Amino acid sequence: MSTTTTTASPARSILLHPSGNPVGKPATPYLLNCWYAAALATELPTEGMLSRQLLDTGVLLYRTSSGQPVALHDRCPHRFVPLSMGQRHGDDVVCRYHALRFDCSGTCTHNPHGSGAIPAAARVRSFPLLERHGFVWIWMGDAPADATKLPDFSPLDVGPDTGIAFTYMPMKTHYELIIDNVMDLSHVDHVHGEIISTRGQLSPLVPPVKEENGTVSVRWQWQQQPAMLIFANFLPQPAEPARHFVEVTWHAPATIRLVIGATQDEAAPLALDSTTGQYDVHTCTPASEGHTHYWFATRRNHAVDDGEFNQMKIQAMHGAFVNEDGPIIEAVHREMGSSDFFALNPVLISSDVAPVRVRRLLARMMAAEGRYQ
Repeated sequence: MSTTTTTASPARSILLHPSGNPVGKPATPYLLNCWYAAALATELPTEGMLSRQLLDTGVLLYRTSSGQPVALHDRCPHRFVPLSMGQRHGDDVVCRYHALRFDCSGTCTHNPHGSGAIPAAARVRSFPLLERHGFVWIWMGDAPADATKLPDFSPLDVGPDTGIAFTYMPMKTHYELIIDNVMDLSHVDHVHGEIISTRGQLSPLVPPVKEENGTVSVRWQWQQQPAMLIFANFLPQPAEPARHFVEVTWHAPATIRLVIGATQDEAAPLALDSTTGQYDVHTCTPASEGHTHYWFATRRNHAVDDGEFNQMKIQAMHGAFVNEDGPIIEAVHREMGSSDFFALNPVLISSDVAPVRVRRLLARMMAAEGRYQ
């Protein structure tokens, strides 16, 4: 089991990994012993490398020749040059500055200088990864990686490739504001256009909120005419009323499962397997306090073999998030000038119950890790 070292200063303490690399920044704390999305599985190259900032830390991502995903701290321990500026040498990475070479475990395998002796400290931190559900997930904490802490999103895996779509949306905002946005879908009544319009039906509702097993979920049920346009044309009578449901569940630290559907069968249960609907995953990973990586995946149970519709739909959903949600969330971040939501004494209304529960549960989880005092 790994250990950690704390270096003291008059103002604060900084947690260090045994390699000497800082683990996050005290000024922007994160839950660390958990899984964050690092990339879509399709983003990782077998040749070349992907550099991405995650939790204030540069991370180098790539695949070995056998397809195994790799994540290394994107910093040479010699002169701290980003390894992403270098090049691949088979499954190894060569630093551009002095050509030290590191394998996919972070071990230095070649030193071209002097006698060629490799200093014992010439190691780069490697991060555990899991490749599941179309994503590559990263564990950046100091505790041993625990695969059981990754929630089960296996419905994304069931069906043809033409029935699932992914998109990526970097945003200039604190990640908790994105979580707030998805946990309170009453904003759909006021922010979004026709494609996902809820005809003003959500705002008057006070949906039940449930907290259990480290998750927070909220559920809406309503009727509207016509149905949401993402479903209407797949119902028997597209212009007529339909019953809808949406259930949103947050999993720590920053992933939300959203199941939504519509039906015109009055006897049908409001559940995914008895409605025309879809299974979505929203997940975000902070790059820094003011920049967040945001991914969206959607698997539908209708028109699953229509690749052209698949492409059209993900483009429309991407546009809705980027052009409608995005400007508002980014403006909120700028106006707040702080990541401390409650310090600003926000006015809370009935639709805030779920996002507030998430914020408070996440704060308790971070306090339980005891990293930042």
